[in-house]
Amino acid sequence: MRLSATSAALLLASGLSGGAAFTPASLGSPRSSTTTTTSLDVASAPRVASGSTSSFPPGDDREWSPSSWKGAIAKQMPVYESQEELDDAVATLDRVAPLVFAGEVRSLHEKLARVSQGQGFVLMGGDCAESFKEFHVNHIRDTFRVIMQMALVMTFGSAMPVVKIGRMAGQFAKPRSEPNEVIDGVSLPSYRGDNVNAEDFTAESRRNNPHLMVDAYYQSAQTLNILRAFSTGGFADISRLHAWNLDFVEDTEEGSRYQKLAGKIDESLRFMKAIGIDTSNPAFTSVDFYTAHECLLLPYEQALTRQDSTTGKWYDCSSHMLWVGERTRDLDGAHLEFTRGIGNPLGVKVSDKCTPEELLRIIETMNPQNVPGKLSIIVRMGADKLRKNLPGLIRAVQREGKAVVWISDPVHGNTRKTDTGFKTRDFDNIRAELRAFFDVHDEMGSHPGGVHVEMTGEDVTECTGGVSAVNDETLKHRYNTACDPRLNGSQALELAFLIAERMRLRTGLPPL
Repeated sequence: MRLSATSAALLLASGLSGGAAFTPASLGSPRSSTTTTTSLDVASAPRVASGSTSSFPPGDDREWSPSSWKGAIAKQMPVYESQEELDDAVATLDRVAPLVFAGEVRSLHEKLARVSQGQGFVLMGGDCAESFKEFHVNHIRDTFRVIMQMALVMTFGSAMPVVKIGRMAGQFAKPRSEPNEVIDGVSLPSYRGDNVNAEDFTAESRRNNPHLMVDAYYQSAQTLNILRAFSTGGFADISRLHAWNLDFVEDTEEGSRYQKLAGKIDESLRFMKAIGIDTSNPAFTSVDFYTAHECLLLPYEQALTRQDSTTGKWYDCSSHMLWVGERTRDLDGAHLEFTRGIGNPLGVKVSDKCTPEELLRIIETMNPQNVPGKLSIIVRMGADKLRKNLPGLIRAVQREGKAVVWISDPVHGNTRKTDTGFKTRDFDNIRAELRAFFDVHDEMGSHPGGVHVEMTGEDVTECTGGVSAVNDETLKHRYNTACDPRLNGSQALELAFLIAERMRLRTGLPPL
């Protein structure tokens, strides 16, 4: 079927609508003591009995509390010199206000439940790791507007709503391959992110400082305030879609494609106004925007975990969604123990090392009630390994009737080092893994539910290839990352067009 410009604009407005993500109004609404449901009958579990310490329903004999992870094996955790200093930092975080609210988390859960039923697509994007020194409103704005551009392209292209999630307001800590780094014979603790230690290779900077968690909290609060302002304060108004183009992207081929697409939407909006549709209402002027980060630094996550007074469930109020990484998803590990008890939507990253049997056990641990929208499987393998291993994972999930959102992370399995020592990712390999992801889901009859990328709104030269024509020789020009290489704005937008075209193929729509 052919999608008219007017219909596309309506779908686009629907996909980008509302400001409810940052409105915890549902916290004040009465709830029944019995099972609560959403319009999909999926997003709410039974109310927890008064006094319970677990988010599991009555009858589950596994005891859980926000601190029960301490009885499990905790990988990738920094070693602090002073327990007293750590206790003081955690006590400070115990007293601060939550960064997000349970009502917001439930709003995201509802949208992810729809995606799990094939009724949407997830876009997760942002920095590899946030830093204190790069914190600036302009940096947040530019990343936000690239995500908005990508979401607009995907929504128009796929004719389905796009759930927008930023790797922001908490994505500080990073897992490390080695606990220590050695330079010229000197061994110091590895840099684990600005909420653990500092990047400079000195003993003072590399000391694991628990009070940096408090600094990270306050920066996250500022970031969320900025995101709230952008998402509901007029910046996200669909009539400003031309203004979302970054200067360095505007002159590229993808920037031109975006402007042409924006012109089509402008024309549709003018027609809608002409027939009496009010395009000044919130459905056209604001967006739902959520945050997510890797659940890694467990003292921080525990300190920001709160019990919701309306449902009795526990929520990690540091972020709307959290994911557990490939290196910390052990079945007997502390990270799965912590996440199994919180009400947030969760993700888990899996590589080709994950077997179908292991994946099913992970799913049963993280989502024992099989609630749609609760768990996303974030696949990171590389194209060839994905084609070989993903079908078996999908087949096992389908056989057992598990409800998950399948998300592609096409960047982490495609990292390499150049001869000059730069860590980079080739755009062609990223595109190949995305193509393999869609191909496998087409073959298996399952829904490709989203994409998870490390990207920035800055004009960096960290990943090679794509329309920006970055190569190994030009990586050094603007290689700014403190951790892993990120797609720049033009590369991210190019990726969005590729995904949109592939989604149009799946729905039988003509090319953009």
